[in-house]
Amino acid sequence: MRSVIPALLTPFDDDLAVVPDRLVENTLALLDAGVERVVVCGTMGEAGALRDDERRLVTETAAATGAHVIAGVSAPDGPTAARHAEAAAAAGAVGVMCLPPTSYVADARELDAHFAAVCAATDLPVMLYNNPEAARQDLAPETIVALADRHERIVAVKECSGDARRIAALIGLAGERLDVLVGGDDWALEGYAAGAVGWVSGVANVAPRECLDLEAAVAAGDMERARDLHLRLLPLGRLDMTPKLVQYFKAALDLTGRHGGPSRPPRLGLTEAEHESARAAVGALARVSA
Repeated sequence: MRSVIPALLTPFDDDLAVVPDRLVENTLALLDAGVERVVVCGTMGEAGALRDDERRLVTETAAATGAHVIAGVSAPDGPTAARHAEAAAAAGAVGVMCLPPTSYVADARELDAHFAAVCAATDLPVMLYNNPEAARQDLAPETIVALADRHERIVAVKECSGDARRIAALIGLAGERLDVLVGGDDWALEGYAAGAVGWVSGVANVAPRECLDLEAAVAAGDMERARDLHLRLLPLGRLDMTPKLVQYFKAALDLTGRHGGPSRPPRLGLTEAEHESARAAVGALARVSA
């Protein structure tokens, strides 16, 4: 679970039905740019607004393109997350990504039971997802590594606390035991510089080549190039860190000739001022360094 992994959006038509053909086109554009892995049914994919049959359809559709699909299985409780994991495996996913319980601030024993259920549901590798806003709980590096030590299927962590120091802390505690990935688009440069081996990204839906180039520049030690790319991507990255990230990135896809479209309630369309923010962020990608 390494490199740049776009978190796919779920395309809907005007009646808010899933449109598989549009998902295929969006995914193939990412593969053409050099992406190998994608995440489906996460926050960006509006998983909370999808029925179980739609989650399976999205996973099957993305997997049929040849992409290596990691399916979000987060849920209010472990048994539901385990059921999502089983369905994802049957639909062709090669891994799953999971938050702590989303309905309850679990203690250490309850966290262990939650991830034990997910890990036991399939033989797929698990990416633990630390997102304090989504789960109302911030997992310390020590907690994450302890969970991985107890459950060998946990092989990666998407760190979305916004604190680049967590990357170094996780690597220091886990060594090569865990793939540590940046989970926030506005600090990818800092995360890679601290040692992250990947990036689960909303921005990569819109600018996959630039995201891959940023990763390569850091790996090559070309920090001037990396900083230039970071500054071009940053306006989009900042939109990822807002409650309307889904609408912003769907608007950005529409602006770049791919399939964004509407979102399902409770999300509403962007205001004109918000559309202008999306246009400005997309425009920043064209900036050429002096």
